[in-house]
Amino acid sequence: MGGTAPGGGTARTVAAALAPLAAVAAAHIVPAATWLPRFRSACLPRLAGLGHPGHVALTFDDGPDPASTPRFLDELDRLGVRATFFVLGESVVRHPELTRDIAGRGHELGVHGWTHSRPWLPAPGRDLRETARAVRAVHEVTGTRPVWYRPPYGILTGGRWAAARRLGLRPVLWTAWGRDWTAEATPASVEATLGADLRGGGAVLLHDSDRASAPGCWHAALGALPALVTACRDAGWEVGPLSDHGVGRNRPARTPDRRPHRHEIEQHTHHAAAPAAEPR
Repeated sequence: MGGTAPGGGTARTVAAALAPLAAVAAAHIVPAATWLPRFRSACLPRLAGLGHPGHVALTFDDGPDPASTPRFLDELDRLGVRATFFVLGESVVRHPELTRDIAGRGHELGVHGWTHSRPWLPAPGRDLRETARAVRAVHEVTGTRPVWYRPPYGILTGGRWAAARRLGLRPVLWTAWGRDWTAEATPASVEATLGADLRGGGAVLLHDSDRASAPGCWHAALGALPALVTACRDAGWEVGPLSDHGVGRNRPARTPDRRPHRHEIEQHTHHAAAPAAEPR
C-alpha cells in the first residue's frame, strides 16, 4: 500500500513554515557579501567607489566628533585637500556647529546611519526610519541634502540597501583602508596598510573619530594624512571628495599610470607621526 513515511508530513510542514524565514534571512544577509573588497571591486565597481583613474577619493567615517574632527579639518586645510565625511545623524544633531564647519570648509557630507548600529537581525523598517532621520538631520543643519551613503561597518544588508535606494542615496564603500580603528594603529601602520591597495581611481577609508573604535586611535589616521596625500600627488593623482571622483562614469584603467610603492608612503612617517603622538 502507498502512504507517507513516518514523520514525512511533519517535515514538510516544518520546511514550509521555515521557508519564509529563510527568504527573509537571505534577503538580509546576501547583499552583505559586498563587504568582500575583491568581490565588489570586480563585480560592483560603483559600490566599491572606483572612479576616475587620475583621482583618489578621500573619505572619513564616524564623525562629527569635537575631540578629533576639528584636527582633521585643520590638517586638510593645511594640505589643501577636500574630502567626504560620512557622518552619524545622532552626532550631527548633537554637534550642529561642527557639522556646519565641515561643510563650510568645502567638504561634503554623506550619511553613515543614525547610530553606529550592528546589522545582525533583519529590520528593514528601522533601517529606513533611521537612515531617513540621518538624511533629514544633515539637510536641516547644512542646508544641503546628502547624496552618498555608507553603512556602519561597511555591511550593506538588504534593508540598508533598500533604505538607501528609497531615499535617493548612492551607496559607496571603499577600495583601500588604513585599519586605523585598532588600539595598535600608528601612522606608520596606517600608511603601510593603505599602500598595499592605494591606486588611481580608488576610494580611501579613514576615521575622524573613535566613536566606534579604540580610544584615541584617530591619532594614527591624522598622522598618516600628510604622507598619504604626498604619495598620491607624487603619483600624479588628485585627492578630493567623492563628488569629484566620477564614480561609475570613468572606470579606472586596468593598469594605472603609476602605483606608488609602499616605501614611498612610509618615507614621510617621521613628518606625519608627530601630531599623532599627542595625548587625547
